[in-house]
Amino acid sequence: MNTESVLFTPIGIGTIEVKNRFVRSATHDYMAARDGRVTDRQVSLYRELARGDIGLIVSGHAFVTSAGKASPFQIGAHKDEMTGGLARIADVVHEEGGRIFLQISHAGRQTKPKLTGCTPLAPSAVYEPTFDVTPTAMSPKDIKNVIGDYIQAARRAKEAGFDGVQLHMAHGYLLSSFLSPYTNRRTDEWGGPLGNRLRTAVETVKGIRNHLGKEYPLIVKLNSTDLIEGGLSVEESVEAAKVLEENGVDAIEASGGMTEAGKGAVWKGVRKEEEEGYFADNASRIKRAVSVPVFGLGGLRTFSVMERTVESGRVDLVSMSRPFIRDPFIVKKFRKGDTGKSACISCNGCFNVRGISCSDLKQAGRDHLSE
Repeated sequence: MNTESVLFTPIGIGTIEVKNRFVRSATHDYMAARDGRVTDRQVSLYRELARGDIGLIVSGHAFVTSAGKASPFQIGAHKDEMTGGLARIADVVHEEGGRIFLQISHAGRQTKPKLTGCTPLAPSAVYEPTFDVTPTAMSPKDIKNVIGDYIQAARRAKEAGFDGVQLHMAHGYLLSSFLSPYTNRRTDEWGGPLGNRLRTAVETVKGIRNHLGKEYPLIVKLNSTDLIEGGLSVEESVEAAKVLEENGVDAIEASGGMTEAGKGAVWKGVRKEEEEGYFADNASRIKRAVSVPVFGLGGLRTFSVMERTVESGRVDLVSMSRPFIRDPFIVKKFRKGDTGKSACISCNGCFNVRGISCSDLKQAGRDHLSE
């Protein structure tokens, strides 16, 4: 039994404790109903993840308003009717002894009108070539309304029994696009200097704290870089992290990239061990500037690499997405002594509109790995 590793030690996140340092990073599963309601497939998915002994599970991103829907079959937290279904997910995770946060999100400019029912919204009307859309620049009233949408979605998460909430501030979605100088070209109090570009996120954090109290865990997924010329730099991301901590954020997951850059968080292809954790260096810089826990990620596959990344103090927890699609029980296998490398080949074939599943396993004539 491999119980001596730092990866199997507990850690506090805000007012809660998670049992180990493994995080299932938010993963859109394409399994919700068309209107965003939770389905039986999703409940089964999260039950299996919880059975895998993961310290913290973060849900796929839940849209906070129909105007912020990013993808087909995305989970919704945009109205009170969603709360009962969301509670089913929280309940099954807790039945298995796990912890789960709801990630709440707004697509911003990275979506299509056929999904949102309107022209996508963004801080500025900067054309998005991947989606072939020019968004509508938000008015101050629009911004205030969206902040309210985030607050209400967080309330629903708490009412549904989630252990906490994660604000999605990465990958070019709305809060990320406000932070980025590439997508935020405003000249009012919501744009320009870093403090102004961060204002939407800070007001959202403050609003959630005012409504839900200081005890309810609130974390962020933060871009450490946009990977695009003129975008957010790691230096500004570090400063943003410090401000977010000052305003009540309990932990920071450091990621990077955006759709337009051609590189998001899920880089294709297996990497050498020395190249695993491609956002871990940025996460380490953030960790040196804050006192809250920091999650590191980026193609992590090898147990020894994850262990060194935490043991060296570069990050506090390690986040993975695709390895848990390949094998939701990998943490249990690590604990039992099978401390090699995830079999995930980073082909990205798992991201399927019919529902996430490992395409490599299917090609091999298997569609599931048992515990």
